[in-house]
Amino acid sequence: MNRLSAPWLMLGASFLFASMGVCVKLASAHYSTGEIVFYRGMVGLIFIWCLTRWRGGELRTPVPAMHLWRSISGVAALSLWFYAIGTLPLPTAITLNYMSSIWMALFLIGGAIMLGAAKVDGRLVLTVLVGFAGVALVLQPTLEPQQFKGALAGLFSGMLSALAYLQVTALGRAGEPEYRVVFYFSLGSLSVGLVLALAGGLHAHTWAGAGLLLATGLLATTAQILMTRAYAIGRTLSNASLQYMGIAFSFVYGALLFDDKINALSLIGVVLIVAAGIAATLLRQQASPHAKDCAKDSTLEA
Repeated sequence: MNRLSAPWLMLGASFLFASMGVCVKLASAHYSTGEIVFYRGMVGLIFIWCLTRWRGGELRTPVPAMHLWRSISGVAALSLWFYAIGTLPLPTAITLNYMSSIWMALFLIGGAIMLGAAKVDGRLVLTVLVGFAGVALVLQPTLEPQQFKGALAGLFSGMLSALAYLQVTALGRAGEPEYRVVFYFSLGSLSVGLVLALAGGLHAHTWAGAGLLLATGLLATTAQILMTRAYAIGRTLSNASLQYMGIAFSFVYGALLFDDKINALSLIGVVLIVAAGIAATLLRQQASPHAKDCAKDSTLEA
């Protein structure tokens, strides 16, 4: 992995995240959202614990409250995203979750207004409008009446992901290493997922189902490692742009495996969302000296 350049690492991470989405969609036919979140957290927790022990890291944290709030928002976003994947066409669910950059731009605008800033960057407003126009085009041709709840879940998953990224920024400034943040996020996923799974009832395992759950956890955790490495050695804006390749991979998966319908309007919508997300990342980079930290937060996605 150390010999791979940042662009290849980002492409690999985006592909693995899209592949994880396929496993989640297939697993949703056998397990509830809570069960998938639980097993994804369990696999990630074991993986990161072993990696930390091997590298001689320390998991004890001086800021447990910050990890708690990050886990609450992150696990809520993850649960909503998994639910959306199970009820929506895969490209639609992936696209809605990738709106996190646009939501962050919207939060910046809201924060500037609340703090009485003299001027709000009009370009930032434009990225939000373009992004939401893209969402309208993506949902209009593909959304069925019974999929309304899934669409709302996808939208809110992107919003909560943006909040989680901001909280991870604060953790990074407090000196918390990435592996520790991922560990406590996985612990939160395991805890909340177990509660949801027990409330809805546990399903018996089959070899196929267990394999999908294991693949979900391994793909997600490996993707996190690749993305973390890419942001450590590569250019922030290039990495952020390549991250949106996950949407393209999901469209190919959706068409090949799930017979998802792809039309001109939905493709235009995806292009608008990707363009708005990249523009929002660029504007955040210009506006804040800590923007690189914000971009690195996306290494903890899913």
